[in-house]
Amino acid sequence: MKKEFKIYYTSDTHGYINPVNYITKTIKNAGLIACGEQFEKDGNTLIIDGGDTIQGSPFTMHTAKKNYTEHPVATVLNVAKYDFITLGNHDFNYGEEHLNNYLSTVKADCLCANVYDSSATLPIGNFAIKTLENGLKIGIVGIVTDFVNVWEKPENIKNLTISDPFVAAKEALTELKSQVDVTICLYHGGFENDLENGELLSKTTENIGYKIAKELDFDLLLTAHQHMPVEGLEIHGTYIVQPAANAERFLEINATVDNGSINFKSFFQTPGTGDSFSNYSELRKLEAEVQTWLDEPVGFLDQPLLPDTKAKMALNGTPIADFFNQIQLEITGADISCTSLANEIKGFDAEVTVRDVVATYIYPNTLCTLEVSGVALKTALETVASYLEIGADSEPEVSQKFLHPKVEHFNFDYFAGLTYEADLRQPVGKRISNVLVNGNLIEDNKTYTVAMNNYRTTGVGGYEVYAECPLLKEEPVEISELIIGYLEKHKNVVVREFEKSKFIW
Repeated sequence: MKKEFKIYYTSDTHGYINPVNYITKTIKNAGLIACGEQFEKDGNTLIIDGGDTIQGSPFTMHTAKKNYTEHPVATVLNVAKYDFITLGNHDFNYGEEHLNNYLSTVKADCLCANVYDSSATLPIGNFAIKTLENGLKIGIVGIVTDFVNVWEKPENIKNLTISDPFVAAKEALTELKSQVDVTICLYHGGFENDLENGELLSKTTENIGYKIAKELDFDLLLTAHQHMPVEGLEIHGTYIVQPAANAERFLEINATVDNGSINFKSFFQTPGTGDSFSNYSELRKLEAEVQTWLDEPVGFLDQPLLPDTKAKMALNGTPIADFFNQIQLEITGADISCTSLANEIKGFDAEVTVRDVVATYIYPNTLCTLEVSGVALKTALETVASYLEIGADSEPEVSQKFLHPKVEHFNFDYFAGLTYEADLRQPVGKRISNVLVNGNLIEDNKTYTVAMNNYRTTGVGGYEVYAECPLLKEEPVEISELIIGYLEKHKNVVVREFEKSKFIW
């Protein structure tokens, strides 16, 4: 007998609750509220979120500092009637107490089979079986990338063990499969292989979605983390999807089960306006607080610092990176500073507000100082130099490696105190020459102090060499707060222009 069910799926919403653009302050058709008002819930519909839900926007940055009886994100998920959620790597960023406040007030079941809480306080399950109104039994397993162990501050996960997600998914599937009609893996992770040709793109375990599809026989794999929209494909017999980030769109998945055969069809849906969403007026009051906070001035620059195209900024440098490096050098006293820019940034007006800061340095990174040898620095610079390639018009353009399968402009580093020459005509790995540290030729066996964000110290993104370098110190607050503090201290800042590196093509 033919039976049908539906899934609405969001992921990587990153605290984008309200339908507002935090850079322009304009209303837009996006945000979790605007998604939720579109959901048509009935007894044969599941609403699911794939994690990275409570961090990543000015809204969550502001609200994380306050205690609420019900977490504001949980309020939205509850009103929208979510059934299941899992945890994303960024959901751990504000610590276990904040995470517990979220999970204890959200009504959806949190499934994360590879997260073990030794304190037994977080309400997390391994898998669940949901019997729909039409009698179908749906089995769903949740897992998160184990790179949480690499990225997260130890104090934020001191009671948690994040194990191999593949092993956890396999064990749960073995227990689940005979009891249900349909199996779903809800995975906060993406794909390590190209989805078109199967080519291996990464040898790390950060993303193992392709392996899960190939080696485990889930019917549906709901992926996340890479911010790479996948409307729907079948890979090795498993149907796969991935939503857009920041609640820009959500996925509607329609499934038909007929005598053991399962057919999926999925498509992206555009969020509404949010106007008809219950509790919207209360959340608007909270949003007004956020907007007031964002417009608070914190200091002045001698010039506006505005972004250019990604390729031009990499080739010619950018005063935005100079400004960040200027701050990092003053705070750390390091020989060298390196910084990176988010995929999308606002830049700074001459009068700097909190909005400028949090919309330009958007990550919850902390500032670290590493001890790095000259030879290790040159190894890292080869990854930096792989960011550009010579395009069809014989001009430099961003390499496909940094655009596919995930856009990773944040893995290109801008330096202060160090310059280099990079010959784009040479193969990747053999491009760097004439490396100077504060005007002197770099020495392979000499060590240098280098200021960088904690994400870079983990070695991901092709910078494995940094993971082997001694950590000398780590600042206890996020870099965005350091930027605000620097502006409040100096008030009128003259942005220093550092000597730029040279690309040859």
